[in-house]
Amino acid sequence: MGKTYSGRLGLQQRVLPSYRAAFLDALAEGCQRGLSVFAGNPLPKEGIEPVDQLQIAQFVQAKNRYFLDPGSSMFLCWQSGFLRWLEDWQPDVLIVEANPRYPITRQAISWMHHKGRKVIGWGLGAPLIRGPFSSMRRWERFSLINSVDALIAYSKQGAEQYRQLGLPPERVYVASNAVAPAPSFPPPPRTLEYNEQATVLFVGRLQSRKRVDLLIRACAALPIGLQPHVVVVGEGPARHELIDLAEKIYPSVEFAGAKHGADLEPHFAKADLFVLPGTGGLAIQQAMAHGLPVVVAKGDGTQDDLVGAENGWQVPPGDLDALTNILRLALSDPNKLRQMGEVSYRIVAEEINIDKMVDVFIHVLNDISQGEKRRNNG
Repeated sequence: MGKTYSGRLGLQQRVLPSYRAAFLDALAEGCQRGLSVFAGNPLPKEGIEPVDQLQIAQFVQAKNRYFLDPGSSMFLCWQSGFLRWLEDWQPDVLIVEANPRYPITRQAISWMHHKGRKVIGWGLGAPLIRGPFSSMRRWERFSLINSVDALIAYSKQGAEQYRQLGLPPERVYVASNAVAPAPSFPPPPRTLEYNEQATVLFVGRLQSRKRVDLLIRACAALPIGLQPHVVVVGEGPARHELIDLAEKIYPSVEFAGAKHGADLEPHFAKADLFVLPGTGGLAIQQAMAHGLPVVVAKGDGTQDDLVGAENGWQVPPGDLDALTNILRLALSDPNKLRQMGEVSYRIVAEEINIDKMVDVFIHVLNDISQGEKRRNNG
């Protein structure tokens, strides 16, 4: 552990996905007076696996009351118990999800500022809002993020969006979204040529938004000599539909079922290319830690910091022709793939991992705390 924060930290989220546990426990290690996390359960239809406990940080369960669902422009979530948790924990700094759809968050920010304490917003960014009541929703968003003392964005793109709203650059920080620690092992050795044919790997939940169907169709459209063996790791509601599709148009697909931990290692080791054609993608950093080049669908900007021309490709979502062309380019040069995989490994080892993410959070906490001390001493 490097630098630490001397105060007591509180952190609020609507929902705490299981993949955030490692980051929050690492952040708690850096907070000398502790970290308490306040979050509630998702809607059943969201398919999010929430954290039920943390090993180092304290976890306090919110009671989320939903109006509509997150896909609606009028979605709201009221988190009962927020102010009571603040009274009990008395954080020196509070980190909140920078989302205006949680009305009680505004009261929490006011509560902190009334006591002379700091609030940090944490969010994806500020993409253009369209649709019903867009003017009002843009005003609400700006009002919320302008009320916090600093903003941490998941990506460089997100940070730039916050700055374009008019926020002072010195109040905006970037903590690249990480779900895994820096790899503690070297990438598996790979020969310069494929073993008979290339192996393309997908890891994730089998649901329609992951667009595994697009990957199968793209491979079927490749020239015979370039067609890879495709390994699909995961379970989900789209499994039978995908198996039927593969049997009809591309039998060279292996459905390996759900794998976790050590059971995933052989699949990453045997792969030549990792492809995530749809949304989401916690396995991207795992693939990169195993020295794999990656193909991912363009998303909210968090992919931009991970995937560039030196280690992979970003494909427009839902574009079969673009994915087919990228696979044709990628699989035609195994030596180039090996070089790109080396860059992937370096990125997650040196630039984007949980340790680096914690470092940014600790830096921001100390930055705003020292700024307050300087003003008080002045």
